[in-house]
Amino acid sequence: MTPASPAKPDRRPPYQHAADELRREIKAGRYKPGEQLPSYRELQERFQVANMTARSALGVLRDEGLIYTIQGRGSFVADFEGSGADYTAPAWYLGKPPEGPAEETAASAPREWPPGESPFGDSGEGKAGGADPSLSEMLTALRDEIRALSVEHQELRREFEELKKAQQSPRS
Repeated sequence: MTPASPAKPDRRPPYQHAADELRREIKAGRYKPGEQLPSYRELQERFQVANMTARSALGVLRDEGLIYTIQGRGSFVADFEGSGADYTAPAWYLGKPPEGPAEETAASAPREWPPGESPFGDSGEGKAGGADPSLSEMLTALRDEIRALSVEHQELRREFEELKKAQQSPRS
């Protein structure tokens, strides 16, 4: 069996290629925190992809916390530099199996940490007293928290829209 060729074509989906390029540009400072990213149409033309593919690319960056979207306004670069955390690709992107029984479970509820522990390794025991989680584990925990908050945000947005429609409907 021969080893894989270094010139082997990348088989990742197009939305991941677009997300990678935008991520590099954000990290390089081409887009500053608070600055608006190109529209879906502009991304379609730039990357020669379908509208849904451009949306998926921005969805990846939104899940990573690099950008946020305001409905009707566009997508904007999040202020990730001030957080002190550097970006690490999510576990699914690196090819690691998801932690826990199902991906939906991790995305739908924040992880509960045992008393005296936290995802940041600040249990008060210090490095000699116990094993601190690695930076990768901490970032994975933060990503899961962001996903859970995103799910809650979408549910609240739907509820708000339903209330808004109910308020606008003619009363009999």
